[in-house]
Amino acid sequence: MRLGVLDQIPIRSGGTAGQAIAETFQLAEACDRLGYSRYWLAEHHNAGSLACSSPEILIPQVAARTERIRVGSGGIMLPHYSSLKVAENFRTITTQFPDRIDLGVGRAPGSDGRTARALVHGPGALGIDHFPEQLLDLYGWLADDLPPDHEYRGVHAAPPNAPMPQLWMLGSSHYGGHVAAELGWSFCFAHFISPEGGEQVVRKYRDRFQASPVSGEAQASLGVSVTVAETDEEAERLCWSRWCWRVQGNRGVRGGIPSVEEALSFPYTQPELDYLAYMQGRSIHGSPTRVRERLEELAHLYDVDEFIVLTITHNFAARVHSYELLSQAFELPQPTK
Repeated sequence: MRLGVLDQIPIRSGGTAGQAIAETFQLAEACDRLGYSRYWLAEHHNAGSLACSSPEILIPQVAARTERIRVGSGGIMLPHYSSLKVAENFRTITTQFPDRIDLGVGRAPGSDGRTARALVHGPGALGIDHFPEQLLDLYGWLADDLPPDHEYRGVHAAPPNAPMPQLWMLGSSHYGGHVAAELGWSFCFAHFISPEGGEQVVRKYRDRFQASPVSGEAQASLGVSVTVAETDEEAERLCWSRWCWRVQGNRGVRGGIPSVEEALSFPYTQPELDYLAYMQGRSIHGSPTRVRERLEELAHLYDVDEFIVLTITHNFAARVHSYELLSQAFELPQPTK
């Protein structure tokens, strides 16, 4: 079993974005030593509690601080941008770090609707229905292989002769899996966003996969939210910060990830308590043994051999320790010098 990392760069209550980014670098260095397969940086906008608006800036920073772990985006929200510009960003990165860069792409806004409009403001902005066309253009510029009849044939993404990043489609619905299969890209299903129906999404992706220059065979992973501690009770206690943060977000409250004490004393309404019960029921948390058993069940159910693990706690040391315990539970191979 391979384990990767998804980092949304959470800003804790009472902390700063600068501290959160510094902690990202520390966590990446730790996960590099712990045997994790890849380290992905998310993209979110207008989020007061997340400092992850520009993964393309932080990817080379993380890659420079690590030695073997793959580093990439989880993901770039392509509808906001020009495919040419995204291709040039990643050609620049892969030129510096050959064979270590992943380009994960999604079509979700990673923001509220008003912010999404601001990101693409201006004449000529493409609607979401152009997403498949943008993906084809992105590959064409990355591979320097636009079709002969393409409008921009002869426009080359810089810098020249750059290695190709590993391409991933990210999604939480049949749409993402269908597009990934049709294009021949790897696919990561976002279980932590919406687990319902995910087994069928991954199965159809594998059944419909068409080999391509990007990948000769289907490769699927699962994005999961996980919290590990020495005991089940401590892991549940740590989870209250994330659960309360989600409730606060639903209220439109902007602020950092609350402490456990803040979360336990928060004045929840009855509908919010019902929502918490729903989240607790699908949450993956507990002791190392309990979490490993749950992930092994999901691996069999979804037919995946890699998880991309998102862990959010108020306390940074607890977050690092969660990844340490998970690495130990799965006996990840430790890199040798």
